[in-house]
Amino acid sequence: MTLYRRTKQHYFSQMKPTVQSFTMRSICRRIVLILLPACFGLIGGAQSVGDDLARTNEDPWVANWIGVEDQPKPNQWICYRKNLELDSKPKNATARIACDSKYWLWVNGEQILREGQLKRGPTPNSTYYDQVDLSESLTQGTNTIAILVWYFGKDGFSHKSSGCAALVFDGQVDRHTLASDSTWRAKVNPAFSDTEKPHPNYRLPESNIRFDARQELIDQQGKRWFESEFDDQAWPSATSFGKPPIEPWGKLYARPIPQWKDFGLKNYENHESLKLPRVSDGKVFKAKLPYNAQINPYLKIESAAGKSIDVRMDNYRGGGPPNLRAEYVSRKGEQSYENLGWINGHEAHYLIPAGVKVLELKYRETGFDTDFSGKFECDDEFLNRLRRKSLRTLYVTMRDTYFDCPDRERAQWWGDAVLEMGEAFYALDVRSHCLARKGMQELIGWQRADGSIFSPMPAGNYDSELPMQMLATVGQYGFWTYALHSGDIQTIRRLYPGVKQYLSLWTLDETGLVVPRKGGWTWGDWGKNKDMPLLFNGWYYLALQGQANMATAIGAVDDAQNAIEKMQQIKEAFNRTFWTGEEYRSPDYKGATDDRGHALAVLCGIADEEKFKDIARVFQRQMHSSPYMEKYVLEALYRMQRPTQAIARIKKRYQKMVDSELTTLWEGWGIGKEGFGGGTINHAWSGGPLTIMSQYMAGIQPIEPGYRRYEIRPQMGPLKNLEAKVTSVAGNIEVKINKSPSNFEIRVTSPQGTIGRVCIPVSGIKKVVEQGETLWSDQDVGPGEQRRQAVKMVEQNKRFVVFQIAPGSYHFTAEK
Repeated sequence: MTLYRRTKQHYFSQMKPTVQSFTMRSICRRIVLILLPACFGLIGGAQSVGDDLARTNEDPWVANWIGVEDQPKPNQWICYRKNLELDSKPKNATARIACDSKYWLWVNGEQILREGQLKRGPTPNSTYYDQVDLSESLTQGTNTIAILVWYFGKDGFSHKSSGCAALVFDGQVDRHTLASDSTWRAKVNPAFSDTEKPHPNYRLPESNIRFDARQELIDQQGKRWFESEFDDQAWPSATSFGKPPIEPWGKLYARPIPQWKDFGLKNYENHESLKLPRVSDGKVFKAKLPYNAQINPYLKIESAAGKSIDVRMDNYRGGGPPNLRAEYVSRKGEQSYENLGWINGHEAHYLIPAGVKVLELKYRETGFDTDFSGKFECDDEFLNRLRRKSLRTLYVTMRDTYFDCPDRERAQWWGDAVLEMGEAFYALDVRSHCLARKGMQELIGWQRADGSIFSPMPAGNYDSELPMQMLATVGQYGFWTYALHSGDIQTIRRLYPGVKQYLSLWTLDETGLVVPRKGGWTWGDWGKNKDMPLLFNGWYYLALQGQANMATAIGAVDDAQNAIEKMQQIKEAFNRTFWTGEEYRSPDYKGATDDRGHALAVLCGIADEEKFKDIARVFQRQMHSSPYMEKYVLEALYRMQRPTQAIARIKKRYQKMVDSELTTLWEGWGIGKEGFGGGTINHAWSGGPLTIMSQYMAGIQPIEPGYRRYEIRPQMGPLKNLEAKVTSVAGNIEVKINKSPSNFEIRVTSPQGTIGRVCIPVSGIKKVVEQGETLWSDQDVGPGEQRRQAVKMVEQNKRFVVFQIAPGSYHFTAEK
């Protein structure tokens, strides 16, 4: 066990709520009283986090929440318009915008933002808002703001409905204030409605989108409702509900993640074979994507009025129940339509009635605004292909939050999120860090009064605790891994009281083992042969280890010491109670030996090196873990210095996924009935090998938060060469390794502000040379002697000789 030693802290931006002191004086008049109690008040630990986040200097809100007189209902679409006269083009123009649930923004007829607004739920009764720059879009003279709001109107596993459709727009244009109020125009858009059954399963707050072009809002001059010249005089004035913060929308928190990346409108991969334009024969047009992606499907047709077109993805029933689809009803003539709600898959299926002339079929990919800046390539194409699929699965499972799958649920299950953010630290640029931070803040923001925490959250129709997932989240692999990669100790300091409160719910029995918490769902993993006492104690130990590191980082010395003492009790009791002499097994467990429990024992440091040979045999014979827990089994093999066995296990377990034509990894080892939990084809928890490749094969990992100190300790096993890059908060760390029978070469680029440790295997090595200078030989092994100003040997053990490096570029050659 290695505990963090205090180091310089790195501070990052955080969610910021509005703080205007406000007594509720205006409630959305369409919310019936029975809906209101569910919207009032923070619960549990959310108060302390919310109060802390509220200490900002933001301006009070001038704008009002506004809506329409129509009764709010699920899948309601509302159009808003406002004109503004300006004497000159503004130098500065910004707006704070919030709604329930999503919005699209036009300025002077030009769309400048697609799908604004995050799903509700920073805390159980609050809302996010966007900050939008309008300065490039506004001009001298008359300017028109047009906004389309999609009100989900129902809860899901990823969203808590406010119960009222509304918008707030708080703009400052040089000296002018542009604020939503009753002078705005607002109207329900009649072109949008629900499809017929089947509707999406209850986990999704989104609805199917049906757009009837015959009902589109077009004036007598042929202008669409969002265009500047559109005549909106017949529209009713918006109804004002009051200024933020006000129920049921609560406090407003600044959006903590960027707006979506827009890849533009593109042709499908099989564009040529679709042979467009052509008249439909009534059969399905199967339009292929280059990979599993989040897309908005687009069509352009020439048609008679009233023709209904169904659009769904190839995995519409992915995971079992119905997911999301779209429907377009034509008007007469030539027309185009892009579905506003995103869906995902490998193919878009357009069912277009016979006789309709299809002019174009395209798609727009959108996603989290980050780059695939990390890198790992090696001489084993199986591993390279697995990493590409892992990366693609990671990207398709991140948007408003990290989620388990983008089709069936879109829910932030934290067992998934822990693995996903671990992958993101190695595969993506540092912009991805804010999605992990957002999820952590939400987790503690939803903490109950009794101290318990649960996922998925935000959520409006789920609240069951999965105890072991929560332990994984607040411990070594969750919150502390975030701290190591981001250096963001400020967030850890703010969330730590919630972590401490949750861990206080767990106790040890008289033997020194943890007393299991049932929670709402006592889930250890998919599959069979789960030795639950091993899993409970392993995850609780790792949670304590994370707490000890966090407490040390923020100066809570007593808390750290208490956690360490409990860890020692568990270690002694675990070995005394569960070790049989050749494996770990709890006394009442009757199933096959559990590989998962052994993995946690190794990762905790509970299993000492004398047991590694026996545990390696367990991993050779027992393969019960789902892809969720497989990452921890593989990591245990690397902790035991068995890279060859680890790579062999990867190839055995992931063979079907790697051989598949699908570009993403699955929830289980098979699809559908052959898998677990419904069997979706895009579960990023299966991408654990991506992390393993960079962290252990290439050996790159932080030692102190923010990569102030980091290590390169490669374990290549049968690999002969590899190249890796990690985009850390300190800068790019690059490694290139070539291994031959005669030598071992490693090239390293180390960023400014860091101290690196390069570990070179000593087996069979006679000397280590760096840029022509001998730094070590088997005849001269005295540690600590400085060979050059930038490089010095600091350690030698039976496996590695270790060199400390300053920022710069290095080329080490270990000669045999």
